[in-house]
Amino acid sequence: MAEAAGVVNQEGRDNDADFESVIAESGDHVQSLARAVRDLVYDVLPGTVEVVWKKQGSVGWGVGPKKYTEQFAYLMPFKNHVTLGFYRGGELPDPDGLLPTAGGRQVGGTLSMRSLKLTTLEEVRRPAVRELIAVSTRTGI
Repeated sequence: MAEAAGVVNQEGRDNDADFESVIAESGDHVQSLARAVRDLVYDVLPGTVEVVWKKQGSVGWGVGPKKYTEQFAYLMPFKNHVTLGFYRGGELPDPDGLLPTAGGRQVGGTLSMRSLKLTTLEEVRRPAVRELIAVSTRTGI
């Protein structure tokens, strides 16, 4: 039997071993950014379902484990930053203009993915980032 691609965490923020495995090879700064984004997601939606995609090196959050239909956001660590992406980012109100105006689309054609590059903890802590997460939890799911 094939192993599942993503590891589902429905136990909450304290169940962090799989999350930590995705950021383990990142530097301390990127690990801090990733943990801050994760904490923010759980602050906004305490009951979030986290899916760790070890092979992809990413983490998704949503109301269920299905990537495109139940997940609202994802995180990917890089050398000097983390990317916080939104599956329906093109549909989100973004009065502060944090998200690009164009982005990827799912092959099926209904998602308008957008992401932002976060390089500092101050960027993660901006109220506009919190609002994007909050709105994304209610958009299209």
